[in-house]
Amino acid sequence: MERIEQYNTHGGTQGVYRHDSKTTGTAMTFSVFIPGHEDGAQLPVIWYLSGLTCTHSNVTEKGEFRAACAEHGVIFIAPDTSPRGEDVADDEAYDFGKGAGFYVDATQDPWAKNFRMKSYIETELPTLTAKQFPMADMKRQGITGHSMGGHGALTIGLRNPERFRSVSAFSPIVSPLNCPWGEKALGAYLGEDRSAWRAHDACALIADGHRVDQLLVDQGAADKFLTDQLKPDLLEKACADVGIALTLNMREGYDHSYYFVSTFLADHIAWHAARLK
Repeated sequence: MERIEQYNTHGGTQGVYRHDSKTTGTAMTFSVFIPGHEDGAQLPVIWYLSGLTCTHSNVTEKGEFRAACAEHGVIFIAPDTSPRGEDVADDEAYDFGKGAGFYVDATQDPWAKNFRMKSYIETELPTLTAKQFPMADMKRQGITGHSMGGHGALTIGLRNPERFRSVSAFSPIVSPLNCPWGEKALGAYLGEDRSAWRAHDACALIADGHRVDQLLVDQGAADKFLTDQLKPDLLEKACADVGIALTLNMREGYDHSYYFVSTFLADHIAWHAARLK
């Protein structure tokens, strides 16, 4: 692993790291904030998954999370959203290809060779984190994300409730089976069999028996993608049908941007920290 940036901030360190991934077959970059701590301390970990067109840098530079992480003593890890490189398949559209991995393991060519973000986030990067950062308590993990990353956080959290004690999201794509972004990406990455998509749809996972005790979702009421792409009402119904305690905060006047995310990210960190004690 190569550390390519490090800064002192809020009594801790903000680093950016690069490593060669066996899962994606490419170099992968991610950022880690580690708050100040005593030698030998074990700190809980919050994973943050980013949205379409983003890299690790969007939340790292715009998220305004470090003061809250320092206050609550939690590590904050932000991976990239897809494999990168000259030999990696891509598409001209912003919502597909590089920057749009959708946190799935693609089965269709040419995407199957590198687009294995499910395995990268669920298996390879946590294993690497445990080895590289011994202060990270991998028995206390939470996960959150924004937009496509909110979809990733919900689906990964629902599939791995024994690993993630807390799950939240900002403006998540709650049902890729029922929106243009999801239909385009999952159809191309996973093929035409829509039954194969269900493992990557939060509402379908809940209907199929996957459970967490609680979910926290913040959604901007002025988000231009609210009606056609995000559809939080579908998640609200899915949770109500099975008794999952969903807190859905509709934030009046807020859009889909990091002005919105940064406003409420500290609230999510506090919510996660309370469940990771």
